[in-house]
Amino acid sequence: MTQKVLVLGATGGIGGEVARQLRDAEWHVQALQRGLTQSSETREGILYLRGDALNREDVLRAAQGCSVLIHAVNPPGYHHWNDWVLPMMDNSIAAALQEGAIIVLPGTVYNFGPDAFPVLTEDSPQHPQTRKGRIRVELEQRLRTATEQGARAIVLRAGDFFGPRAGNSWFSQGMIKPGRAVKRIHLPNDPGVGHQWAYLPDAAQTIVQLLNVRENLAPFSSFHMAGHWDADGTRIAAAIARCVEQHGGQAKVRAFPWWLARLVAPFVTTLRELLEMRYLWQHPLRMDNSRLLAVLGTEPHTPLEQAVEATLTGLGCLSLPHR
Repeated sequence: MTQKVLVLGATGGIGGEVARQLRDAEWHVQALQRGLTQSSETREGILYLRGDALNREDVLRAAQGCSVLIHAVNPPGYHHWNDWVLPMMDNSIAAALQEGAIIVLPGTVYNFGPDAFPVLTEDSPQHPQTRKGRIRVELEQRLRTATEQGARAIVLRAGDFFGPRAGNSWFSQGMIKPGRAVKRIHLPNDPGVGHQWAYLPDAAQTIVQLLNVRENLAPFSSFHMAGHWDADGTRIAAAIARCVEQHGGQAKVRAFPWWLARLVAPFVTTLRELLEMRYLWQHPLRMDNSRLLAVLGTEPHTPLEQAVEATLTGLGCLSLPHR
């Protein structure tokens, strides 16, 4: 098996973390990046090739010789989802068929509606309530169809990401403000409603481990991570507050101002998208990782306190030494 991989979305949260962990596992990692001033450049042991995931020729060229494609690319800032998401997946599928490669898709819970709650398995009914959810269902369906043509695919679904370099996330966009000391922590969930989280480095390590056993998997294989289950919606906030206190600060917990989000949403795309996904904070949702455990034996799992401190440090929110 060729240990050469193409990562689409390597400058984003999950794509970047997977790229770095595969590099550390001695894979030859290539990535596609728009806007490079030269045809290629190497940074931190990863070869970046100039190209666009929307351009099929760019993807086909970059994928040459690769046995794995990581499809972790999304339109930035929630823009152009209707126009870009599915064509980018079609380009990845074309490249995978050309190279006989396996596609890995970091999945989400957007595929599912409340009829599948409170516990999600890989085979739970997919009746999404939102536009992004319907697109996610179609993404996976196109992967299934491609496996009938000879492609192979792994989908790893997880809860809301948090981590030192998680990019756009509820942790960094809704609960706290990156780049400054934490004074307030906003809870997005309705009182007592549990929520599913996933520490980004754990998710990336899970993908690395699944690739290690890829030859034993079905052509289309989907898995769920258990991650960190916040049973009443306050556990993550409490961990943040404890970490801030250990570093000499103090943070107060407040309810997320959904009323303000509704007021400003007509003018701010990100807030409109967050409002569309509010149902995920109004119903408890927990992921069953039994299938993942049956394949790997264990799930990579960083203790919550350690994961939260690493995340706050990476976001520039802890300037004082730990004590």
